Amino acid sequence: MMTSYSKQYLVVCTLRIGDVLLTTPVIRAIRLADPAARIDVMVLRGMEGVLEGNPDIDRIRIVPHRASFVARLKELFSLWRRYDTALTTVSSDRARWYCFIAGKTSAGLYNAHSAWLSTHLLGKRILFDDLHTHTVTMGLKVLDLLGIAKQYRVIPPAAGGPIPAFLEQKPYVVFHPFPKFSYKMWPKGNWVALVRELGLQGFQVVLTGGPDIEEKQYVDEIAQASDVVNLCGTLTLAQTADLLSRAVLFVGPDTSITHIAASVGIPTIALFGPSNPVKWGPWPSSHACDESPWHMKGSQRSGNVSLIQGEGECVPCRGEGCEKNRHSFSRCLDELSVNSVMREIDRIRATQSDQR
Repeated sequence: MMTSYSKQYLVVCTLRIGDVLLTTPVIRAIRLADPAARIDVMVLRGMEGVLEGNPDIDRIRIVPHRASFVARLKELFSLWRRYDTALTTVSSDRARWYCFIAGKTSAGLYNAHSAWLSTHLLGKRILFDDLHTHTVTMGLKVLDLLGIAKQYRVIPPAAGGPIPAFLEQKPYVVFHPFPKFSYKMWPKGNWVALVRELGLQGFQVVLTGGPDIEEKQYVDEIAQASDVVNLCGTLTLAQTADLLSRAVLFVGPDTSITHIAASVGIPTIALFGPSNPVKWGPWPSSHACDESPWHMKGSQRSGNVSLIQGEGECVPCRGEGCEKNRHSFSRCLDELSVNSVMREIDRIRATQSDQR
């Protein structure tokens, strides 16, 4: 029996995991505005895990990072005017082409320096602000073009499975030490010191991470120097979200897992260096307005999230490390002390004790 939909939407987000996660408020808004609609989401292969268990999505369309000209042509032909509305929350030529091909109506973002053709692929468009507007808000502005009321909640993935039984024996905290790029990295020795200090306070520390060999090796070295539960490479994104939802608190760098931690509502400490917090700071679970929860400079708190920023006149430089490449490190993070993180952990724990 064929399902009758009021309208068919395609949401295109062909960038990284964090971008996809921060698009979920847009998807939720469409679902609440039109419960009988069909909502498909297009993501790059490998990014789909962050949408697992999302109740607002009918289908995830997975596209390869690269494909031959013939394969790409077939892909585009199969999408031709398939949807009533195609919209994108990212400013990229590829996403704009998908929207132009797939949607009878198209909407999205464009850059001031975009080519004329790329910009005008979209029937409805708004200028992309890469500096003063949070990523969540930027995506939601596309809904203004379509007359859809905004919703601000970031929806984490969900597996619905149990956590390991041994983790239920005492309170645990989750650390996610490894970011995708070196310039977002906090020194390994600092993670070891933080793990040991939390252990002295009676907490079980759980380390998470992805399956990449470099990441597993990095996290394994932290685990060998301290008493932890090392789950690096063993969990899906949805299972990680379930693990986080039961944690006492979370500490991590500027990475997608930190955004997931913020979205499940637990106390989240984000370690920021060169990244722009106005645009990329974790979205607190209770934040519900267009204004970014973060200022450009300084350590700060908003809702369930504490953002600890490295110090220095150049912070945030919004660059890729002090040597201006993704494999270089950032002095502001290298010099971010363990004590500054422990002070924030102690403050959070004191607040939690007062609320009992």
